[in-house]
Amino acid sequence: MSISLEAAQAALRVLVDPNTNKPLFARSVRSEKDGLHVDIEVGYPARNYRADLEKLARAALPDVGAVQIEVIEKIVPHATQRGVKRLAGVKNLVVVASGKGGVGKSTTAVNLALALAEDGARVGVLDADIYGPSLPQMLGLAGQHPEVDEQKMMTPLFAHGIQVMSIGFLVPEDAALIWRGPLVVQALNQLLSETRWDHLDYLIVDLPPGTGDVQLSLAQKAPVTGALIVTTPQDIALLDVKRGIRMFEKVGVPILGVVENMSIHTCPQCGHREHIFGSGGAERLREAFQVECLGELPLDIQIRALTDDGKPTVAGAPTSHAAALYRAIARKLACKIAAQPKDMSAKFPPIVVQS
Repeated sequence: MSISLEAAQAALRVLVDPNTNKPLFARSVRSEKDGLHVDIEVGYPARNYRADLEKLARAALPDVGAVQIEVIEKIVPHATQRGVKRLAGVKNLVVVASGKGGVGKSTTAVNLALALAEDGARVGVLDADIYGPSLPQMLGLAGQHPEVDEQKMMTPLFAHGIQVMSIGFLVPEDAALIWRGPLVVQALNQLLSETRWDHLDYLIVDLPPGTGDVQLSLAQKAPVTGALIVTTPQDIALLDVKRGIRMFEKVGVPILGVVENMSIHTCPQCGHREHIFGSGGAERLREAFQVECLGELPLDIQIRALTDDGKPTVAGAPTSHAAALYRAIARKLACKIAAQPKDMSAKFPPIVVQS
């Protein structure tokens, strides 16, 4: 080896992870008989990015002969609300919300969950839209039911490598749930507390639109790591998003970012690109609330068709441009979580419901 161990360590210390824009953490740099061994630790799933990280590290050590580089993924829990017990089997709970319906929130939530799993994370998705559960259809699980063990705990169903739970598994597909608020909250609490999640790095919760009972109850009962807001660029959708952001701020849930869905449409015949629902919405939100836009997704008929067929884009069209966009957003989301303090409980105020 033509470079000293100290020089190798110094060279690695200046490396910056392009995903986080922070220095890479070389957990171990050691010289052994067969050459230099480097262990790099990242706080997000990086199965599809390991080769790039290894290449980055090798480029910093041009004079080294034999070198073995291992990328170690260490996804840790992030404590949030003080006094709220962490869900068994769940490290990080991320809610996906929208101010209004019809903006593609559930489609986005499912595809991000699939992208995180594809990158090596253990992921579950919870359908918290009690009145309009859509995940069973989206993931090709319609008509199936979870098993219940002797402790009356439900085992999540599996689809495309992720664990799934929904009220839609427990009621007839065409049943109208005519429930008042307390029953809805009780159903949510049962889904949260009576599901046996299997060692999840991330539980993605698909919230109903708006700022009602489910959102407030979740903030009170579960340790929410952060919220991802899905919107379209049009002004009406942005008005509702602003209310949603204010709600999460009041209950102390960090905003991890905004995803602008249906941002642009490309004509499949002539290639003309048009902002059907307007443009610049995510940028206006960034300026008003200092929240990051994690990505923009197109208005694409294939996304709708694949989801209706139970094969969301990341699973059904893995080589498509839309799937690449979902993967990029998912990695940004995971990096935002990894960058948060491990214990944020001191920042969270108590949530009190007043008449």
